[in-house]
Amino acid sequence: MTDTPSGFVSFVSAGPGDPGLLTLHAVDRLKQADAVLFDDLASGPILAHARADADLIGVGKRAGRPSPRQDHISRLLIDYAERGLRVVRLKAGDAGLFGRLEEEIVAVRGAGLGYEIVPGVTAACAAAAAAGLPLTRRLTARRVQFVTGHDARGELPDDLDLAALADRHATTVVYMGRRTFSRLAEALMAQGLPGDTPALLAEAVSTPAQRLTRTTVHELAHRVATPPADPAAPALILFGALAAAEAVGDHSVPAITPASAHPPAPGVRPGDRQCRETRHG
Repeated sequence: MTDTPSGFVSFVSAGPGDPGLLTLHAVDRLKQADAVLFDDLASGPILAHARADADLIGVGKRAGRPSPRQDHISRLLIDYAERGLRVVRLKAGDAGLFGRLEEEIVAVRGAGLGYEIVPGVTAACAAAAAAGLPLTRRLTARRVQFVTGHDARGELPDDLDLAALADRHATTVVYMGRRTFSRLAEALMAQGLPGDTPALLAEAVSTPAQRLTRTTVHELAHRVATPPADPAAPALILFGALAAAEAVGDHSVPAITPASAHPPAPGVRPGDRQCRETRHG
């Protein structure tokens, strides 16, 4: 990590939740950081890698829950770095995928501060691996496409390329799309995507609460029409040429790595180490 008088910001990818999926680069940055601004989905045992005296500040954005404004998060990054500190902005999954990385980079660069991006495992790759599926398949899945299921209003984006998303020879991953997938599936089937196209609903990937449900696009559209018990629970949807026909059918897979396999996070236990949430300004 470059240590300059004006401080330095590392945008670190935390992976989908299992601390075993952190890169060595990410662990190194956490160990050196004076302050860690973390997402909700990048907390828990992952924070055990942070220095004992580091400031830990929760700045996570979760659907259906109060969240700090983006400009407030950017201001915190700048305030810490301008004090000459080494700052880690810990983002869930891969920092460059649907994590508002661009806004924070623009703010940091505008303040004349140095930064780096530490890539990591995105939830799409972790979900496919947990389900024992490849994201590409020779002859049947020639490309992979990632898309967000909601826009800034929380609605299904109205500028999606439906023809591309309905390509049965692609593997499509929908991030943050549980609430809008019923509408998306209807539009895709109208574009010619077969209703029996294999689909996977991946919830809380790589954590002890992991649940993988294999089904079809048509059936999944009906399943997600009912609001989940926890609307803020992380979930993503994969569909396309995912696997052979025998893989289709409701099937849940337990988490690969139990929480007991990892040391507890001293930063998130009451009375052990202070870990605070940012005020929603």
